[in-house]
Amino acid sequence: MKILFLGTGTSTGVPSLCCDCEVCLSDDPKNKRLRASILVSENGHNILIDTSTDLRQQCLAHRVQHVHHVLFTHHHADHVHGIDELRSFNYFNKTVIPCFANEPTVEELTKKFSYIFSNGAVQMGGGLPQLTLQAIGEEAFPLGGMVVDPLEITHGKLTIAGYKINNSAYITDCSGIPEKTQEKLAGLDLMIINALGFAPHPTHFNLDQALNAIETLKPKRALLTHINHKFDHSAISKELPENVELAYDGLAVEL
Repeated sequence: MKILFLGTGTSTGVPSLCCDCEVCLSDDPKNKRLRASILVSENGHNILIDTSTDLRQQCLAHRVQHVHHVLFTHHHADHVHGIDELRSFNYFNKTVIPCFANEPTVEELTKKFSYIFSNGAVQMGGGLPQLTLQAIGEEAFPLGGMVVDPLEITHGKLTIAGYKINNSAYITDCSGIPEKTQEKLAGLDLMIINALGFAPHPTHFNLDQALNAIETLKPKRALLTHINHKFDHSAISKELPENVELAYDGLAVEL
């Protein structure tokens, strides 16, 4: 299984508009962060997690030509507003793409993108993404030869979805991990988790909180994503524990 980081940035991306801080002006490509998303691949089968605002740019940069399924973590703009770009995959591959999300996210996506979704049916017509949208529960299910296990995650006042895929997990926009989810996360080969910045935040883990979660759950390897412009990649990387790294756009991990 391969995980490709399409984007590792927070909702504004890095550099942030109108900002002239050291990181936003940096020439280091690892300080350039598109909105957070990953592509998980196994035997030619691609699962996209979130349709970020930057989806077109991300897919062009990495020559992503097939998306077989989409998993949504939640409905916030930086995680879903690239959804219309999926119609190119429909057109050139002659496929309908099944999408999955928890019940609250299905409800929000159906309202936000009513031109795409109508009672779960595929909308036919020129220029419309050909997608289905299915609500998931707590049970694991197979996709493309991989096992997807939904994870209940706290994001401020929202309950959103993380995903355990085989023995790795992707968690973003997390401000808390319920005990029943922690039980699913024990002994991972890889844990991907958000670390927004240094300061406390009401809806996202900061660096200390992410490191505490990693220490508690003890994955073999951890990668930090959904990062803001406070983190200089080189400087922060030198300070992290041995099994923890900052992810960066374009990082590919084989498992």
